[in-house]
Amino acid sequence: MRSKYELEYTLNCSPKVLFSRLSTPEGLCEWFADNVIVEGDVFTFHWSKSESKARLITLRENKLVRFEWLDSEEPSTNYFEFRINIEELSGSLALIISDFAEAEEKEDAIFLWDSQISDLKRLLGM
Repeated sequence: MRSKYELEYTLNCSPKVLFSRLSTPEGLCEWFADNVIVEGDVFTFHWSKSESKARLITLRENKLVRFEWLDSEEPSTNYFEFRINIEELSGSLALIISDFAEAEEKEDAIFLWDSQISDLKRLLGM
């Protein structure tokens, strides 16, 4: 059974700069997938030897992006989400990622996100 987990990364950039990297095919190609093709609201993510399709189901400017995987059998656990949170007191920006994984795959999934976020940080000059 897949369960939800959340990861939080502190990034030193503006919400607008980060949002374009999370919500556009050009931005996602830079760190998330090797290639991204969009037809309507369906994003096709290409990685070396695989591809997956996801529908963009929520988009809130500079705040939230949610994609729903189209090839999943479990409707309630078939999405991943990027949330941008600005701490009121410190003004620091956090990227919060919500995703799902089987218990035995969770560690690998977190490692993959960590490595992708490292790429994103390099791209953003951190």
